[in-house]
Amino acid sequence: MIQTTDLRGLKPTHADLLGLVPRSHVDVAAASGAAAQIVQAVRERGADALRDQAERFDGVRTDVFRVEAAAIARAVDELDPLVKEALVESIARVTEASRAQVPEGSVTVPAPGALIEQRWQPVARAGVYVPGGKAVYPSSVVMNVVPALVAGVGSVALVSPGQRDFGGAVHPVILGAAGLLGVDEVYVMGGAGAIAALAYGVPEIGLEPVQVITGPGNNYVAAAKQLVRGRVGIDAVAGATEILVIADDSADPTLVAVDLISQAEHDEEAAAVLVTTSAELADRVRDELVRLVPQTLSATRVQTALDGRQSALVLVDDLAAAVDFSNAYGPEHLEIQTRDDEGVLAGVTSAGAVFVGPSTPVSLGDYLAGSNHVLPTGGQSRFSSGLGAYTFLRPQQIVRYDHDALAEVADRLVALSRAELLPAHGEAVAARLHKP
Repeated sequence: MIQTTDLRGLKPTHADLLGLVPRSHVDVAAASGAAAQIVQAVRERGADALRDQAERFDGVRTDVFRVEAAAIARAVDELDPLVKEALVESIARVTEASRAQVPEGSVTVPAPGALIEQRWQPVARAGVYVPGGKAVYPSSVVMNVVPALVAGVGSVALVSPGQRDFGGAVHPVILGAAGLLGVDEVYVMGGAGAIAALAYGVPEIGLEPVQVITGPGNNYVAAAKQLVRGRVGIDAVAGATEILVIADDSADPTLVAVDLISQAEHDEEAAAVLVTTSAELADRVRDELVRLVPQTLSATRVQTALDGRQSALVLVDDLAAAVDFSNAYGPEHLEIQTRDDEGVLAGVTSAGAVFVGPSTPVSLGDYLAGSNHVLPTGGQSRFSSGLGAYTFLRPQQIVRYDHDALAEVADRLVALSRAELLPAHGEAVAARLHKP
């Protein structure tokens, strides 16, 4: 069962905390060699390589890669009514939140006659990867596509692995979610090969290259995204999901336990961490895990995640120490369940998303809060953020100077260009001012 780490009475430094933090072992580097071969094969052999990879990795034969519009429309019609209602609501809420993320342009006047404008430009085309495997992720369709559409991306291509249970087709619920969003360019392909196809294009199947690729996947998908970064933008290199709960003795142990389980069911490498000032709460949470895990659908997967080195019950002296631990850890998801939730929140600097109070579980954010569930893992929240409309936008500066404004800075500009041994820079200005 889940391990206990007792930090009470200790005064660990930030560096110490980084060493104490449990973390799953997601070895993207080990997958890089194989991913590089797969990417190169797609670049060289296109659709033939994708067919071979589908048979080898997904156990399906793909003859036609692009999903017909009629199949997408049929998938929408055949969605379970409650699932369709939930997806429509999720789309509406994520759309509203994403609109608030679109920055306004700005204009700066550093001097008379000088103007610097900043405007935000969407990328022309985006690619979205939706994984298959252990679960089905129509919510990932929503979380990746909606921000792109809100940002103004004009063309979105979606890829997802063929499913043996559906005759090698994309899972119909994935297709239904795409259809609800108006995405009609969907391809049956998965893994590192799909990332390569999005980055470099596959002309023989009509797949044009994209400028940004987003969406979660396994180690090979993550490695392929690293390999094509630079040719395209990517959202992040995502690892296994994580939840960290800060709680004191006022927290309900059952609610803490079910929230840990809710994220542990994603993957055997998922991290479930409780940081608490109460040894009694930790004991009661452990008891609840023992009681509840056998009752869940993916009990073996959940138990493996909880037994892993990446999951722990961490005891600390006070809530300030709990916040210090969390900031060092940089969790994907942070829950706060204390008497002073807002006071704890004030000290939080590093978390992909923060869920405040007992009525705000992480699973709400996974589906219907309106926030985005594509978040940084592996401590990346210490320096990066989750997916949003801004992922698909680029700031562009536009500079306008009139003759007098240029003349006003000319002497200083020429001096700097000579100091850097780049005199032609200054000469380009002097030529406009008719100076020798």
